[in-house]
Amino acid sequence: MKEVTLYIQENKFKFFMDIVRNFDFVKVGDVDNGDTKETILANIKTGLDEIKQIEKGKLKARPAKDFLNEL
Repeated sequence: MKEVTLYIQENKFKFFMDIVRNFDFVKVGDVDNGDTKETILANIKTGLDEIKQIEKGKLKARPAKDFLNEL
């Protein structure tokens, strides 16, 4: 079986998926909906809280070079 990655406009996505799921020769995998707005905002808030803790000396910072080396 071959695999294809498609980028579809948000406003056409549901329509496209409804059509594709009707083909018996197509297997639809997990759909990545991305992070919700709430999740993104919560992650930003957590990051800002960590910065405040680092500035107060309650949390130890690590050099950006170490972080990048882990990637």
